Order: sequence, then C-alpha cells, then structure tokens
Amino acid sequence: MPDMLEDIFRLQGELNKRIGVDTLAMPESRQPEWVLNYCRAMSQEVAELTDSVPWKWWAKYQQFDKQNARVEVVDLFHFLVSLAQVLGMSAQDIHLAYIQKNKVNVKRQDSGYTTKNEDDSRHIS
Repeated sequence: MPDMLEDIFRLQGELNKRIGVDTLAMPESRQPEWVLNYCRAMSQEVAELTDSVPWKWWAKYQQFDKQNARVEVVDLFHFLVSLAQVLGMSAQDIHLAYIQKNKVNVKRQDSGYTTKNEDDSRHIS
C-alpha cells in the first residue's frame, strides 16, 4: 500500500500539470503569484465550507450539510498541497515540518503560551 500523503502529492502534481500549472518545477519568479493564487483559492473554499454550516443565527431555514463540508475540506487540501508544491515541499517535508511544529505547539501549551515568540519556529523548514 503506497504512503497516502505521498500518493496525494503525486496525484495533485499530475492534476496541476494537466491544467497547465507545473507546481513541481515552477520558476522562483512565478512562485509569489501562485502562492497568492492558492491563498485566494483556499479563502474561497473556506467560505464555501462556512456556508455548509448554519452560521446565520437569524436564519431558521439553514441545515448542516456535512457531505458538502467534507467535499470543501478536500478542495482545501487540493489547494494546500499545490501551495506546498509551489514552495518546494514534498509529502516528507510536510510530515517533518508538521512533527516539528507540533512539538513547538505542545511546548507552548505546556508553558502557558503567554507571549508570542516566533523564534521557537525558526528551525522548521
């Protein structure tokens, strides 16, 4: 069985190439444009996810659309993986950075996290 995260990264790279965006070999000069494109796309997907939840307390007709919420999470993941690829991150890079950042977050919680200190994450690549 293939590594699931590696499989997702492979599939996303193939899909991006198919639509004309080579996130895996993007020149550095185009990276800021595509970071912004993917950030905007993710913002839109977050809005669509929000619309799956009855957030309008004044509107009694709303229903929680769990199926659509799940689809929007997957859409977000598509764009997040693409963004990671633009930044030159592989599935292994994401895993390692996640593990490192998780340790920072646990340490912050253990210490009470009373002051913001971004230096504790500078070692994460």
